[in-house]
Amino acid sequence: MEIDRPSPFAPRTTADAPPVTRVILEQGGAWSRWAARIAWTIAGVSLVAALVSAGASAQYFQSDAKVVEKYHSLAKLAPAKVAIVEVAGAIMGGDGFARWQLDRIEADESVKAIVVRVDSPGGTVSGSDEIHYRLAALAAKRDLPVVVSMGGIAASGGYYVAMANGGRDDVIFAEPATLTGSIGVIIPHFDLSKMLKKLDVADDSVSSGPLKEMLSPTKERTPELAARERRILQGLVDDMFARFKEIVKAGRPKLDDAAVAKVATGQVFTAKQAQEAGLVDRIGFLEDAVARAVELAGLTKETARVVKYSRQRGLVDELLGGASPGARLSLETFAEWTTPRAWYLCSWWPALVVNR
Repeated sequence: MEIDRPSPFAPRTTADAPPVTRVILEQGGAWSRWAARIAWTIAGVSLVAALVSAGASAQYFQSDAKVVEKYHSLAKLAPAKVAIVEVAGAIMGGDGFARWQLDRIEADESVKAIVVRVDSPGGTVSGSDEIHYRLAALAAKRDLPVVVSMGGIAASGGYYVAMANGGRDDVIFAEPATLTGSIGVIIPHFDLSKMLKKLDVADDSVSSGPLKEMLSPTKERTPELAARERRILQGLVDDMFARFKEIVKAGRPKLDDAAVAKVATGQVFTAKQAQEAGLVDRIGFLEDAVARAVELAGLTKETARVVKYSRQRGLVDELLGGASPGARLSLETFAEWTTPRAWYLCSWWPALVVNR
């Protein structure tokens, strides 16, 4: 039986065409509209937060400032400033935070007085002397009164720095629990040669002469060489000690040679003992020192703005939890410690924490 099939090439009529299905994609809807609103809201909030953060953190991106000035007390809008300079931790010298603060003050003509906040056991002879010199030179150049506020400890090199006060009366304040004094010099030395000998280890360093290895902790010495080194080192200590006493007499002109010799024994004093010995003027806190600085500058509480400085902090510091840069150990600090140095330091062990 033959079936008649339509040719596939024959034209189709409307009746033959299959129904057309149309798919309409509806854009929007209740959920998509809410999603768009939420997205725009989040974007707006993020933009505002970024702008606020940028304004609050602008100091992180300063390229010309190592320290940041902050308001501390008294008249917030007064043009004349009393600057608090912090000397805290071990004084290592060099291009440190204390130096940066003084550089900031030198460039700021609105500073009319300085309050040095000392909380330090001292440090190297050269570092202590450098801060003292720069502070005294700045004060003399600008005729700035310097008042000292001692914190928990202001000993040895810390006391040395406190003497950059121009020899004025009634300018050194110690808190009731302050420890101060420790006027003296030490060159630490440890002899490990006997221990190394027991371990069958010998120091075979090559030097240009026997005194080049002076203070080496591993070099075995003859009694004659040891005595010779001791005399040389004692001469160095004596010269630096004499300078320390001269600095004390310049900062405390009411103390004569006998009075200075009586307190320059390396002893640490309480605030009360130091006041009785003439090493400090008054027992008081930071605000008392600030009041004295305001008075010496010819200002009042209404015309003086007290400011202090902080180290500029970057984003890396924040990401690391805001650890104080002055409290971190470093290879540089270790190198400082292992280098033979003389110290104005109230400690039996050289400090491993740099001035913060």
